[in-house]
Amino acid sequence: MKILSIIILNLGINTNNMFDKNYKLFLILCVIAFLFSEISIAILDINQLIYNDLIYGLSEDRVNELFAETRKWQYIGYILIPLLLYLKTNLIAGILSLGTFLFNRKVAYRKLWNIVLKAEFIFVFVIIIKPIFIHFFVPDYSLTNIQIFYPLSLLSILGSENLDPWFQYPLQVINVFELVYWIVLAFLLDKALKAEKGNPGIKIVAASYGPALLIWVVSIMFFTLNIS
Repeated sequence: MKILSIIILNLGINTNNMFDKNYKLFLILCVIAFLFSEISIAILDINQLIYNDLIYGLSEDRVNELFAETRKWQYIGYILIPLLLYLKTNLIAGILSLGTFLFNRKVAYRKLWNIVLKAEFIFVFVIIIKPIFIHFFVPDYSLTNIQIFYPLSLLSILGSENLDPWFQYPLQVINVFELVYWIVLAFLLDKALKAEKGNPGIKIVAASYGPALLIWVVSIMFFTLNIS
């Protein structure tokens, strides 16, 4: 127990604040993401689409077997939602922390994580809007349509026809939700910094999160190009 206590102290984990408002906010975010993911599956009847894709050229028994395995992977995906959200939000909080350091500003890490968690709720609207838009405005949609489509993005405007797969992701990233995400991060940073002049929040976001996002997009493009 003494060794465990030393490890916890070295990691900087405050056991008294383990379930503070940040973790409550994180839990709410996970529950909402899970809930609307299930609603999305129901609205778009994704399970039926998967079944239809598998039925061609296979026996019904084999299809049922593969379908059961697919559903198992879906459940594993739900387990991964909290982990991925935790890693993403903490990574972005760390990047913003570096940004505040570069601009000689001080914001506690817990406050930065709180800012990122609040801003992350913007992307919940994507989970809500995407299935509704596809259901009503995309006739004869398929699993591919669902995977590629991103509401209010440059890709949704230009379309994916005659577009190389490696170029689709950056056009997905250029969207209204991402823009609002930047604005909210900057606004909350300014509020945390109590900035009255200069609006350093947007500068910090642009100088830290901006390059990190660019590196991520280029990495995905490179990966997609190599497997396509």
